[in-house]
Amino acid sequence: MRILVSLADLRPGPWIEGLRAALPEAEVEAWQPGAAPADHAVVWAPPQQLLDEQPGLCTLFNIGAGVDALLGLQLPPRARIVRLDDAGMAVQMAEYVCHALIRHFREFDAYEAEAREGRWSFRKPRERDDFPVGILGLGVLGERVAKAVAHFEFPVNGWSRSPKDLQGVRCFAGQDGLRDFLRASRVLVNLLPLTPATRGILNRDTLSALNGGQPGGYLINVARGAHLVEADLIPLLDSGQLAGATLDVFEVEPLPAGHPFWRHPKITVTPHGSARTLRDASIAQIAGKIRAMARGEPVAGVVDPQRGY
Repeated sequence: MRILVSLADLRPGPWIEGLRAALPEAEVEAWQPGAAPADHAVVWAPPQQLLDEQPGLCTLFNIGAGVDALLGLQLPPRARIVRLDDAGMAVQMAEYVCHALIRHFREFDAYEAEAREGRWSFRKPRERDDFPVGILGLGVLGERVAKAVAHFEFPVNGWSRSPKDLQGVRCFAGQDGLRDFLRASRVLVNLLPLTPATRGILNRDTLSALNGGQPGGYLINVARGAHLVEADLIPLLDSGQLAGATLDVFEVEPLPAGHPFWRHPKITVTPHGSARTLRDASIAQIAGKIRAMARGEPVAGVVDPQRGY
């Protein structure tokens, strides 16, 4: 068994060492042009050349949660894309979303601004029932975030393409349920996969529907920058229709130095760090899936190219 490793912007060495330790029966090496045929590849944003030179690949293990970059490439005919189920990302995502939500709900951003001016202030406590949180996308990460938010006793709504039933979550489904979901939610957390159907889903129309169409909605985007129509956001913030936004992902990354999101007072920017891949947990999961496939057993996380996740 041969495994190639191709990780854009990451050092492959630690991954190769970890995979060799977890799968001592396998040959594991960094991909280079002209590499010998392999059975599996562990990848992040691989070049098309790798796929062209490896027509016999059976599996592409994507080390991140999103697979949109891979689906934009021409894949070998037999290759399946397998994504990580969690590998430590879900708890990080839950931490991030709860931090952003509570920072907005408790108005800590306003306290911080006043503290910098040396002002001691008091703000009337808000009611959690006035801040229903909508989770857009109820996959592995979405379910974990929904449970974490519910722990802080916020009302939780969830939307998915097909119906789901989650304890403590008011679930909506399908295109027909999207508008009702948005209107029932004041804080919107985007955790959707990026597909042609979801590109640009965060736009003037959908974001204006938050909070029953009344001012005061809030956006937390931790999925993909291309979900958001960036030109629509600032007018909504400036008009007061949206109270603010926390953005971890952007159409162009790194976010360009002159981008207006950097300096807008109602936008919090973080550098795509809401949920980092944990190498050791990921290697253990990949090794387990390779062994399961060798035994002829099904594995979780196989991507449906038609659905995009």
